[in-house]
Amino acid sequence: MGGGDRHETLPEETAMHAVRLHAFGPAENLTYEKTEDPEPGPGQVRIAVAAAGVHLLDTALRQGMPGPFPNPPELPTVPGREVAGTVDRTGKGVDTSWLGRNVVAHLGMSPGGYAELAVTGTDRLHGIPAGLDPAQAVAMIGTGRTTMGIVQFAEPGPGDIVIVPAAAGGIGTLLVQYAKNAGAEVVGLAGGPRKTARVTANGADLAVDYLDDDWPRRVGEHLAGRHATIVYDSVGGATARAAVDLLGPGGKHIVFGWSGEGLHDGRPLAFTEAEQAARGITSQQVLGPVMLRRAGGDNPIRTLELRALAEAAAGRLVPAVQRFPLSEAAAAHRALETRATMGKVVLEP
Repeated sequence: MGGGDRHETLPEETAMHAVRLHAFGPAENLTYEKTEDPEPGPGQVRIAVAAAGVHLLDTALRQGMPGPFPNPPELPTVPGREVAGTVDRTGKGVDTSWLGRNVVAHLGMSPGGYAELAVTGTDRLHGIPAGLDPAQAVAMIGTGRTTMGIVQFAEPGPGDIVIVPAAAGGIGTLLVQYAKNAGAEVVGLAGGPRKTARVTANGADLAVDYLDDDWPRRVGEHLAGRHATIVYDSVGGATARAAVDLLGPGGKHIVFGWSGEGLHDGRPLAFTEAEQAARGITSQQVLGPVMLRRAGGDNPIRTLELRALAEAAAGRLVPAVQRFPLSEAAAAHRALETRATMGKVVLEP
């Protein structure tokens, strides 16, 4: 990948590699280059990054869309808000016992994760549980905490029949596992035989290719007159409509995104209150602020992060991870945007 020649004269000991964005646009605008090492400020640590998470939101920010933020990022910027690695430097007022510890952190509103070094406050740090590698820890600090936020609104259990669209994705993988662990029956939807095979291996009772227009009939045959009780919907559009049509009275439609395109038309499902009342079904959008209000406490984000890490440490949730070298961040973005990935996308320096 190109870019960054103006930084080649920096002393090697003070020049890290990072992925920078100098102009909004396509994935090719992400350039792998040398830039100055960041230094931790008061209350901060510096992390030698072993894994950095890539989120679908990153692809929107790269194009100059603000997403949930008030404004697009200021340029140039180093994208990325999820990192794991080893603390190699501490700022003023920080307990030096952090040095050398393996940690994972969500950087919040401040980007900087697509790099060999990143800084963040100690209030965002978690020790990486034994048995988790940095990439898995990154998956749980972002994708895992979102999964914990989603299931607050419809906890599955024995007797439930759960439909998970996008079941081969990072969140979908964890939702399938979570529902199975709780004793529910799970139907996972994914695009193409490679992904449906992954969903089956992940424990779903039925994995169906939503690229086949006949998939609702196959699910109906599997249910044999029964009705689904929960749909965890991140795609919207026609796929969500077909999944919701399989819900019975008392069913719950939990919406946490509508990222689809093509078959998934990228819009939330139009589901009126009158239809909900007539069918005895509830539909609820549970995006970030709603999740945090439900989690409660002084630090609801941390509450969800701790729960996610504990589930992974206990072996109840095993995140799916697709790894790319840090230098191939543009390829990672393209793969994510074209639905060519399975699980959480992670960059490794």
